[in-house]
Amino acid sequence: MVIGDGAYIKKINRSLILQKIIEHEFISRAEIAKITGLNKATISVQVADLLNEKLVQETQQEHNTVGRRPIMLSINGNAGYVLGIDLDFKEIKFQIADLQGNIVEVNTMAIHTEVYEEVLYILVEEIRNYKEKYSTSHYGLVQTIIGVHGTVNNDEWIQFIPRLQWSNKDLKSDIEREIDIDISIENTANLSIFAERVYKYPDSDNMLGIVLGSGIGAGIINDGKLVKGHDGYAGEIGHMIIFPFGQECRCGNSGCWELYAAESVVFSQLMEKLDRPSLNYHDIKQLLAAEDPETYDVMRNFISYISIGLNNMINSYNPETLIINSELLKVYPNAIEEIVANLQSSVCVYGQIVLSDLGKDASVLGASALAIQNFFEVKEVVFSREEVLA
Repeated sequence: MVIGDGAYIKKINRSLILQKIIEHEFISRAEIAKITGLNKATISVQVADLLNEKLVQETQQEHNTVGRRPIMLSINGNAGYVLGIDLDFKEIKFQIADLQGNIVEVNTMAIHTEVYEEVLYILVEEIRNYKEKYSTSHYGLVQTIIGVHGTVNNDEWIQFIPRLQWSNKDLKSDIEREIDIDISIENTANLSIFAERVYKYPDSDNMLGIVLGSGIGAGIINDGKLVKGHDGYAGEIGHMIIFPFGQECRCGNSGCWELYAAESVVFSQLMEKLDRPSLNYHDIKQLLAAEDPETYDVMRNFISYISIGLNNMINSYNPETLIINSELLKVYPNAIEEIVANLQSSVCVYGQIVLSDLGKDASVLGASALAIQNFFEVKEVVFSREEVLA
């Protein structure tokens, strides 16, 4: 039982009711009372407030039985919108979602600059355009969350983005100085694992999400909560040493995992071995289908190096669900089976290892979902991806 002053208890009850409406999509007042243990009077007052604030809407459920049709409550999706952004090297992805988590629009913009001030200008202009476009809704654009492929501290300062060579940038304040809107900055690996839990594995409280790309990052969920560490830098696993005295890394160490198991390493090796100026995922898929020996050799080494790092991560965190987000592994037949075969230690214990279905959309999906959770001030949100993308 929650004990505290009236305003605090009211806030807790409001959050609980909202969370159940989000979780069930359509739910009656009686069902809320049964699930939460709150009395009908409390629910009646809280729901009246939510209806008045246009956060919740009523609909009558259709059924074939005799009697009064129950009035169902649901989130008023059109009351406001959120913007999720994935700020990547050479492109920016923008995703608008309504307050029910439904994806309204997705746009990807190529960028031809790495200069901070120029990218800042692009972001400000695009966010301003989205804010204006959705200003006719009751709450407008309620929050924007930007995912970056680098380290972000607990104050949301960008500590370092390797591919853009940005250090110590206060992107949040720089944007908020230009636009009156709530901005939040987060690491893309954290957003990706958040998306996996919201859309795919809501019942899994201990999760590891490994994101393979130009580097390697991890999102960690322990006891249902995102693990960020003392300063916010938890998950920089690409710089875990797997080969003492190995290749030198730009971080200052030698033998870092991402020097051997990042997707960019595979592309570089294959372009050199095959004397190709460029390669994409489809090219590698075709080479594997043609059973090209050099491609298979590089990919098998890639699998081996991934397995070494995963063994370390599993022994450190004992995850229930380990999700690998890699477009390259998707084109390699039986990738997960080979990885599992490499994890033979009797102390390497985990629940399941899977490839991510969310892929390159994971970061913006996580950003939008987190923005909705922040707006409603609820403990967690759960959405069905099939429904939101319908």
